[in-house]
Amino acid sequence: MSTMDLRQALAGILTFSMFIMLGNMIKKDHFDSYYDVDIQATPVSKYENVAVTTQSLATVSHLSKSPWTKENGEGLKPCWNTPTFKEVEQSEGFITFSLTNGPEYHMSQIADALVVARYLGATLVLPDIKGSKPGYTMNLGDIYDVQEFLNSLDGLVRVTRTQPTLVSKGNPPLVRVPNRVTQDYIVKKVQPIYKAKGIVKIESYFPSVDPIIVGNKNKKLNSFACQGMFGTLKLKPEIKQVVESMVQNLQSWSQNNGEFIAVDLRSEVLEKECNIRYETGRKLCYQAQEIGEFLKKIGFSEDTAIYVTQTKWNPNLDSLKEIFPKTYTKENLMAEAMKGKFLNSEFEKVIDFYISSQSDIFVPSSPSLFYMNVAGVRIASGKNQILVPNEITSESASPFDFMSPYVSQKSHFAYSCFC
Repeated sequence: MSTMDLRQALAGILTFSMFIMLGNMIKKDHFDSYYDVDIQATPVSKYENVAVTTQSLATVSHLSKSPWTKENGEGLKPCWNTPTFKEVEQSEGFITFSLTNGPEYHMSQIADALVVARYLGATLVLPDIKGSKPGYTMNLGDIYDVQEFLNSLDGLVRVTRTQPTLVSKGNPPLVRVPNRVTQDYIVKKVQPIYKAKGIVKIESYFPSVDPIIVGNKNKKLNSFACQGMFGTLKLKPEIKQVVESMVQNLQSWSQNNGEFIAVDLRSEVLEKECNIRYETGRKLCYQAQEIGEFLKKIGFSEDTAIYVTQTKWNPNLDSLKEIFPKTYTKENLMAEAMKGKFLNSEFEKVIDFYISSQSDIFVPSSPSLFYMNVAGVRIASGKNQILVPNEITSESASPFDFMSPYVSQKSHFAYSCFC
Protein backbone atom coordinates (compact mmCIF):
# COMPACT_ATOMS: atom_id res chain seq x y z
CA MET A 1 0.00 0.00 0.00
CA SER A 2 1.40 3.42 -0.94
CA THR A 3 2.09 6.25 1.53
CA MET A 4 -0.90 8.17 0.06
CA ASP A 5 -3.20 5.15 0.57
CA LEU A 6 -2.11 4.89 4.21
CA ARG A 7 -2.80 8.58 4.78
CA GLN A 8 -6.24 8.32 3.19
CA ALA A 9 -7.10 5.26 5.30
CA LEU A 10 -5.93 7.00 8.49
CA ALA A 11 -7.92 10.13 7.63
CA GLY A 12 -11.02 8.03 7.07
CA ILE A 13 -10.64 6.33 10.46
CA LEU A 14 -10.13 9.66 12.23
CA THR A 15 -13.14 11.20 10.49
CA PHE A 16 -15.36 8.27 11.46
CA SER A 17 -14.12 8.48 15.07
CA MET A 18 -14.90 12.19 15.19
CA PHE A 19 -18.49 11.52 14.06
CA ILE A 20 -18.90 8.94 16.84
CA MET A 21 -17.50 11.38 19.42
CA LEU A 22 -19.79 14.13 18.14
CA GLY A 23 -22.80 11.84 18.39
CA ASN A 24 -21.91 11.01 21.99
CA MET A 25 -21.44 14.69 22.82
CA ILE A 26 -24.85 15.50 21.39
CA LYS A 27 -26.66 12.71 23.22
CA LYS A 28 -24.76 12.75 26.49
CA ASP A 29 -26.71 15.11 28.69
CA HIS A 30 -30.37 14.27 28.28
CA PHE A 31 -32.13 13.62 31.56
CA ASP A 32 -31.01 10.09 30.67
CA SER A 33 -30.40 8.29 33.94
CA TYR A 34 -32.87 7.14 36.50
CA TYR A 35 -33.77 10.03 38.75
CA ASP A 36 -36.10 10.87 41.59
CA VAL A 37 -38.66 13.64 41.24
CA ASP A 38 -40.55 15.28 44.06
CA ILE A 39 -44.26 15.24 43.27
CA GLN A 40 -46.79 17.03 45.43
CA ALA A 41 -49.36 14.64 46.84
CA THR A 42 -52.80 15.55 48.19
CA PRO A 43 -52.45 18.96 49.90
CA VAL A 44 -54.79 17.95 52.73
CA SER A 45 -52.81 14.81 53.37
CA LYS A 46 -49.85 14.52 55.71
CA TYR A 47 -48.04 12.78 52.87
CA GLU A 48 -47.13 15.95 51.06
CA ASN A 49 -44.07 14.93 49.06
CA VAL A 50 -43.48 11.63 47.35
CA ALA A 51 -40.87 10.62 44.85
CA VAL A 52 -41.41 9.08 41.45
CA THR A 53 -38.65 7.47 39.44
CA THR A 54 -39.13 7.82 35.71
CA GLN A 55 -37.82 5.99 32.71
CA SER A 56 -34.43 6.69 31.18
CA LEU A 57 -34.13 8.49 27.87
CA ALA A 58 -33.09 6.64 24.75
CA THR A 59 -32.35 8.24 21.42
CA VAL A 60 -33.44 7.39 17.92
CA SER A 61 -31.25 8.38 15.03
CA HIS A 62 -32.95 9.84 11.96
CA LEU A 63 -32.02 12.61 9.59
CA SER A 64 -34.48 15.34 8.78
CA LYS A 65 -34.26 18.72 7.07
CA SER A 66 -37.24 20.08 8.98
CA PRO A 67 -37.94 19.76 12.72
CA TRP A 68 -41.66 19.82 11.84
CA THR A 69 -41.38 16.59 9.84
CA LYS A 70 -44.39 14.60 10.95
CA GLU A 71 -43.76 11.72 13.33
CA ASN A 72 -47.33 12.11 14.53
CA GLY A 73 -49.86 9.62 13.20
CA GLU A 74 -53.42 8.52 13.54
CA GLY A 75 -54.81 7.94 17.01
CA LEU A 76 -54.53 4.42 18.36
CA LYS A 77 -57.50 2.20 19.08
CA PRO A 78 -58.28 0.94 22.61
CA CYS A 79 -57.16 -2.65 23.21
CA TRP A 80 -59.04 -3.11 26.45
CA ASN A 81 -62.17 -5.23 26.66
CA THR A 82 -65.43 -3.92 28.09
CA PRO A 83 -66.52 -6.54 30.65
CA THR A 84 -69.92 -6.77 32.32
CA PHE A 85 -71.17 -6.80 35.91
CA LYS A 86 -71.73 -10.56 35.61
CA GLU A 87 -67.97 -11.16 35.69
CA VAL A 88 -67.65 -10.03 39.31
CA GLU A 89 -69.76 -10.63 42.40
CA GLN A 90 -71.52 -7.42 43.42
CA SER A 91 -71.39 -6.27 47.04
CA GLU A 92 -73.36 -3.66 48.98
CA GLY A 93 -70.50 -1.34 49.95
CA PHE A 94 -68.99 1.88 48.58
CA ILE A 95 -65.63 3.23 47.44
CA THR A 96 -65.16 6.99 47.78
CA PHE A 97 -62.24 9.18 46.67
CA SER A 98 -61.33 12.75 45.77
CA LEU A 99 -59.46 14.21 42.82
CA THR A 100 -56.51 16.42 43.74
CA ASN A 101 -53.72 18.54 42.28
CA GLY A 102 -54.56 18.63 38.56
CA PRO A 103 -55.55 16.45 35.59
CA GLU A 104 -52.24 14.59 35.52
CA TYR A 105 -53.19 13.27 38.98
CA HIS A 106 -56.91 12.97 38.26
CA MET A 107 -56.55 10.35 35.55
CA SER A 108 -54.35 8.16 37.77
CA GLN A 109 -56.63 8.60 40.79
CA ILE A 110 -59.68 7.55 38.78
CA ALA A 111 -57.84 4.51 37.41
CA ASP A 112 -56.98 3.35 40.94
CA ALA A 113 -60.50 3.94 42.27
CA LEU A 114 -62.04 2.09 39.33
CA VAL A 115 -59.74 -0.91 39.78
CA VAL A 116 -60.49 -1.13 43.52
CA ALA A 117 -64.27 -0.73 43.11
CA ARG A 118 -64.42 -3.25 40.29
CA TYR A 119 -62.42 -5.88 42.14
CA LEU A 120 -64.53 -5.52 45.30
CA GLY A 121 -67.83 -5.30 43.40
CA ALA A 122 -68.43 -1.99 45.18
CA THR A 123 -70.40 1.08 44.13
CA LEU A 124 -68.16 4.01 43.19
CA VAL A 125 -69.18 7.36 44.64
CA LEU A 126 -68.85 10.27 42.21
CA PRO A 127 -65.68 12.08 43.34
CA ASP A 128 -65.32 15.71 44.32
CA ILE A 129 -62.27 17.83 43.48
CA LYS A 130 -60.12 19.24 46.26
CA GLY A 131 -59.06 22.80 45.48
CA SER A 132 -55.59 24.24 45.93
CA LYS A 133 -56.67 26.05 49.10
CA PRO A 134 -57.29 23.97 52.23
CA GLY A 135 -60.97 23.29 52.75
CA TYR A 136 -62.01 24.38 49.25
CA THR A 137 -63.90 21.69 47.35
CA MET A 138 -65.33 21.70 43.83
CA ASN A 139 -67.85 19.42 42.17
CA LEU A 140 -66.66 17.08 39.44
CA GLY A 141 -68.92 18.98 37.05
CA ASP A 142 -67.07 22.25 37.67
CA ILE A 143 -64.29 20.95 35.38
CA TYR A 144 -65.40 17.72 33.72
CA ASP A 145 -68.44 16.49 31.82
CA VAL A 146 -70.26 14.38 34.43
CA GLN A 147 -72.56 12.63 31.97
CA GLU A 148 -69.60 11.57 29.82
CA PHE A 149 -67.93 10.25 32.96
CA LEU A 150 -70.99 8.21 33.93
CA ASN A 151 -71.46 6.89 30.39
CA SER A 152 -67.83 5.74 30.24
CA LEU A 153 -68.27 3.62 33.38
CA ASP A 154 -71.61 2.12 32.39
CA GLY A 155 -71.35 -1.66 32.69
CA LEU A 156 -67.97 -1.49 34.47
CA VAL A 157 -69.01 -0.40 37.95
CA ARG A 158 -72.08 1.01 39.61
CA VAL A 159 -71.78 4.75 40.27
CA THR A 160 -73.80 6.93 42.59
CA ARG A 161 -73.93 10.72 42.49
CA THR A 162 -74.88 11.04 46.16
CA GLN A 163 -72.92 10.32 49.29
CA PRO A 164 -74.15 7.12 50.99
CA THR A 165 -75.77 7.29 54.43
CA LEU A 166 -72.71 5.54 55.86
CA VAL A 167 -70.75 8.77 55.32
CA SER A 168 -73.16 10.76 57.48
CA LYS A 169 -72.25 8.50 60.40
CA GLY A 170 -68.66 9.72 60.30
CA ASN A 171 -65.63 9.85 58.06
CA PRO A 172 -65.07 6.56 56.21
CA PRO A 173 -61.81 4.73 56.90
CA LEU A 174 -58.98 5.99 54.68
CA VAL A 175 -56.70 3.55 52.87
CA ARG A 176 -53.76 4.82 50.85
CA VAL A 177 -53.07 2.79 47.72
CA PRO A 178 -50.05 2.95 45.42
CA ASN A 179 -50.68 4.24 41.94
CA ARG A 180 -51.32 1.31 39.58
CA VAL A 181 -52.68 -0.61 42.55
CA THR A 182 -52.42 -4.39 42.26
CA GLN A 183 -54.82 -7.19 43.11
CA ASP A 184 -52.53 -8.39 45.91
CA TYR A 185 -52.55 -4.95 47.52
CA ILE A 186 -56.34 -4.73 47.35
CA VAL A 187 -56.73 -8.18 48.91
CA LYS A 188 -54.30 -7.48 51.76
CA LYS A 189 -54.87 -3.80 52.54
CA VAL A 190 -58.30 -2.73 51.27
CA GLN A 191 -60.62 -5.74 51.27
CA PRO A 192 -60.49 -6.53 55.03
CA ILE A 193 -61.48 -2.95 55.95
CA TYR A 194 -64.10 -2.85 53.22
CA LYS A 195 -65.72 -6.06 54.49
CA ALA A 196 -65.70 -4.78 58.07
CA LYS A 197 -66.99 -1.26 57.40
CA GLY A 198 -68.87 -1.49 54.10
CA ILE A 199 -67.16 1.69 52.88
CA VAL A 200 -63.58 2.78 52.23
CA LYS A 201 -62.11 6.06 51.06
CA ILE A 202 -58.99 5.52 48.99
CA GLU A 203 -56.16 7.95 48.35
CA SER A 204 -53.58 7.28 45.65
CA TYR A 205 -49.92 7.88 46.30
CA PHE A 206 -46.96 7.67 43.97
CA PRO A 207 -44.12 5.54 45.36
CA SER A 208 -40.46 5.64 44.35
CA VAL A 209 -40.82 3.16 41.55
CA ASP A 210 -41.18 3.60 37.84
CA PRO A 211 -44.97 3.54 37.36
CA ILE A 212 -44.50 2.97 33.66
CA ILE A 213 -43.08 -0.49 34.21
CA VAL A 214 -45.28 -1.65 37.06
CA GLY A 215 -48.36 -3.44 35.80
CA ASN A 216 -51.11 -5.60 37.17
CA LYS A 217 -50.75 -9.36 36.86
CA ASN A 218 -54.51 -9.44 36.48
CA LYS A 219 -54.99 -8.38 32.85
CA LYS A 220 -58.65 -7.55 33.42
CA LEU A 221 -57.67 -5.07 36.13
CA ASN A 222 -55.18 -3.54 33.71
CA SER A 223 -58.08 -3.02 31.31
CA PHE A 224 -59.96 -1.07 34.00
CA ALA A 225 -56.86 1.04 34.67
CA CYS A 226 -56.68 1.82 30.94
CA GLN A 227 -60.33 2.78 30.85
CA GLY A 228 -59.95 4.93 33.96
CA MET A 229 -56.92 6.80 32.67
CA PHE A 230 -57.87 7.32 29.05
CA GLY A 231 -61.61 6.82 28.71
CA THR A 232 -63.39 8.70 31.49
CA LEU A 233 -62.48 12.40 31.77
CA LYS A 234 -63.70 14.92 29.21
CA LEU A 235 -63.69 18.66 29.82
CA LYS A 236 -67.04 20.35 30.38
CA PRO A 237 -68.07 22.29 27.23
CA GLU A 238 -67.33 25.76 28.69
CA ILE A 239 -63.71 24.92 29.56
CA LYS A 240 -63.24 22.98 26.34
CA GLN A 241 -64.24 26.10 24.38
CA VAL A 242 -61.68 28.19 26.29
CA VAL A 243 -58.92 25.69 25.53
CA GLU A 244 -59.92 25.43 21.87
CA SER A 245 -59.95 29.21 21.44
CA MET A 246 -56.42 29.44 22.91
CA VAL A 247 -55.21 26.67 20.59
CA GLN A 248 -56.77 28.50 17.64
CA ASN A 249 -54.93 31.68 18.60
CA LEU A 250 -51.63 29.81 18.69
CA GLN A 251 -52.36 28.24 15.32
CA SER A 252 -53.32 31.56 13.73
CA TRP A 253 -50.20 33.30 15.07
CA SER A 254 -47.92 30.50 13.90
CA GLN A 255 -45.97 30.97 10.68
CA ASN A 256 -45.50 27.20 10.30
CA ASN A 257 -48.82 26.02 8.85
CA GLY A 258 -50.52 26.55 12.18
CA GLU A 259 -48.12 24.29 14.09
CA PHE A 260 -46.88 25.20 17.57
CA ILE A 261 -44.79 23.85 20.44
CA ALA A 262 -45.94 23.52 24.06
CA VAL A 263 -43.20 23.78 26.69
CA ASP A 264 -43.94 22.75 30.28
CA LEU A 265 -41.92 25.42 32.07
CA ARG A 266 -43.28 26.81 35.34
CA SER A 267 -42.12 29.18 38.05
CA GLU A 268 -41.04 26.28 40.28
CA VAL A 269 -38.59 25.25 37.54
CA LEU A 270 -37.65 28.83 36.67
CA GLU A 271 -36.66 29.38 40.29
CA LYS A 272 -34.62 26.17 40.53
CA GLU A 273 -30.87 25.93 40.21
CA CYS A 274 -30.76 23.77 37.08
CA ASN A 275 -26.98 23.71 36.74
CA ILE A 276 -26.59 21.09 39.46
CA ARG A 277 -25.19 17.86 38.08
CA TYR A 278 -25.08 14.43 39.60
CA GLU A 279 -22.28 11.89 39.28
CA THR A 280 -23.81 10.61 36.07
CA GLY A 281 -23.43 14.07 34.53
CA ARG A 282 -27.18 14.47 33.99
CA LYS A 283 -29.17 17.62 34.61
CA LEU A 284 -32.37 17.64 36.60
CA CYS A 285 -34.09 20.44 34.71
CA TYR A 286 -33.66 23.01 31.96
CA GLN A 287 -34.26 26.75 32.16
CA ALA A 288 -35.88 29.00 29.56
CA GLN A 289 -32.65 30.03 27.83
CA GLU A 290 -31.39 26.44 27.66
CA ILE A 291 -34.65 25.27 26.11
CA GLY A 292 -34.54 28.15 23.62
CA GLU A 293 -30.99 27.27 22.55
CA PHE A 294 -31.93 23.57 22.34
CA LEU A 295 -34.91 24.25 20.06
CA LYS A 296 -32.87 26.61 17.87
CA LYS A 297 -30.07 24.08 17.41
CA ILE A 298 -32.43 21.30 16.36
CA GLY A 299 -33.78 23.49 13.60
CA PHE A 300 -36.75 25.57 14.76
CA SER A 301 -36.85 29.06 13.26
CA GLU A 302 -37.40 32.25 15.21
CA ASP A 303 -40.99 32.55 13.95
CA THR A 304 -41.98 29.32 15.75
CA ALA A 305 -44.99 29.77 18.02
CA ILE A 306 -44.40 28.50 21.57
CA TYR A 307 -46.87 28.04 24.43
CA VAL A 308 -45.34 28.10 27.91
CA THR A 309 -47.28 26.65 30.85
CA GLN A 310 -46.16 29.49 33.14
CA THR A 311 -49.41 31.40 33.78
CA LYS A 312 -48.15 34.98 33.83
CA TRP A 313 -45.01 36.35 32.33
CA ASN A 314 -41.89 35.79 34.41
CA PRO A 315 -38.72 37.83 33.64
CA ASN A 316 -36.86 34.51 33.51
CA LEU A 317 -38.75 33.80 30.29
CA ASP A 318 -37.26 36.85 28.52
CA SER A 319 -34.27 34.85 27.28
CA LEU A 320 -36.62 32.37 25.55
CA LYS A 321 -38.61 35.18 23.97
CA GLU A 322 -35.39 36.76 22.63
CA ILE A 323 -34.76 33.57 20.65
CA PHE A 324 -38.44 32.91 19.82
CA PRO A 325 -40.45 36.18 19.86
CA LYS A 326 -43.73 34.28 19.40
CA THR A 327 -43.64 32.87 22.93
CA TYR A 328 -46.94 33.10 24.80
CA THR A 329 -48.48 32.37 28.19
CA LYS A 330 -52.13 31.92 29.14
CA GLU A 331 -52.62 35.64 29.81
CA ASN A 332 -51.59 36.40 26.18
CA LEU A 333 -53.91 33.82 24.68
CA MET A 334 -57.06 33.92 26.79
CA ALA A 335 -59.98 36.22 25.96
CA GLU A 336 -60.21 39.09 28.42
CA ALA A 337 -63.73 38.12 29.46
CA MET A 338 -62.52 34.67 30.54
CA LYS A 339 -59.50 35.68 32.62
CA GLY A 340 -61.41 36.48 35.79
CA LYS A 341 -62.79 32.96 36.00
CA PHE A 342 -60.10 30.78 34.47
CA LEU A 343 -56.79 32.49 35.29
CA ASN A 344 -56.60 30.93 38.73
CA SER A 345 -54.95 27.91 40.23
CA GLU A 346 -58.05 25.71 39.98
CA PHE A 347 -58.08 25.82 36.17
CA GLU A 348 -54.50 26.65 35.15
CA LYS A 349 -53.16 23.08 35.11
CA VAL A 350 -56.31 21.86 33.38
CA ILE A 351 -55.68 24.31 30.54
CA ASP A 352 -51.96 23.49 30.45
CA PHE A 353 -52.62 19.75 30.33
CA TYR A 354 -55.02 19.90 27.41
CA ILE A 355 -53.00 22.41 25.35
CA SER A 356 -49.85 20.35 25.93
CA SER A 357 -51.76 17.26 24.82
CA GLN A 358 -52.91 18.95 21.59
CA SER A 359 -49.75 20.80 20.54
CA ASP A 360 -47.80 19.59 17.52
CA ILE A 361 -44.70 19.15 19.69
CA PHE A 362 -44.39 18.87 23.47
CA VAL A 363 -41.21 19.69 25.40
CA PRO A 364 -40.94 19.00 29.17
CA SER A 365 -38.39 21.07 31.07
CA SER A 366 -38.05 18.48 33.83
CA PRO A 367 -39.27 14.95 34.65
CA SER A 368 -42.69 14.96 36.30
CA LEU A 369 -46.07 13.25 36.46
CA PHE A 370 -47.37 16.04 34.21
CA TYR A 371 -44.85 15.02 31.53
CA MET A 372 -45.64 11.33 31.98
CA ASN A 373 -49.41 11.61 31.68
CA VAL A 374 -49.38 14.23 28.92
CA ALA A 375 -47.19 11.75 27.05
CA GLY A 376 -49.79 9.03 27.63
CA VAL A 377 -52.62 11.12 26.18
CA ARG A 378 -50.46 12.15 23.21
CA ILE A 379 -49.46 8.54 22.48
CA ALA A 380 -53.12 7.51 22.51
CA SER A 381 -54.01 10.27 20.03
CA GLY A 382 -51.02 9.60 17.76
CA LYS A 383 -49.13 12.81 18.70
CA ASN A 384 -45.73 11.23 19.14
CA GLN A 385 -43.53 14.32 18.85
CA ILE A 386 -42.28 14.65 22.44
CA LEU A 387 -38.76 16.08 22.62
CA VAL A 388 -36.62 15.99 25.76
CA PRO A 389 -34.12 18.89 26.03
CA ASN A 390 -30.39 18.40 26.08
CA GLU A 391 -27.18 20.40 25.94
CA ILE A 392 -25.95 20.32 22.35
CA THR A 393 -22.27 21.13 21.87
CA SER A 394 -22.42 21.20 18.07
CA GLU A 395 -24.04 23.90 15.95
CA SER A 396 -27.02 21.72 15.04
CA ALA A 397 -28.60 18.31 15.58
CA SER A 398 -31.56 16.22 14.48
CA PRO A 399 -34.71 16.58 16.61
CA PHE A 400 -35.27 12.84 16.35
CA ASP A 401 -32.19 12.24 18.49
CA PHE A 402 -34.14 13.69 21.42
CA MET A 403 -37.40 11.77 21.19
CA SER A 404 -38.87 10.81 24.56
CA PRO A 405 -38.19 7.18 25.57
CA TYR A 406 -41.90 6.82 26.19
CA VAL A 407 -42.16 6.89 22.38
CA SER A 408 -38.76 5.63 21.18
CA GLN A 409 -38.79 2.63 23.53
CA LYS A 410 -42.59 2.32 23.69
CA SER A 411 -42.13 2.09 27.44
CA HIS A 412 -45.25 4.02 28.40
CA PHE A 413 -48.21 2.27 30.02
CA ALA A 414 -50.37 3.72 27.23
CA TYR A 415 -48.87 1.21 24.78
CA SER A 416 -50.44 -1.62 26.80
CA CYS A 417 -53.83 0.11 26.47
CA PHE A 418 -53.85 0.97 22.76
CA CYS A 419 -52.97 -0.83 19.54
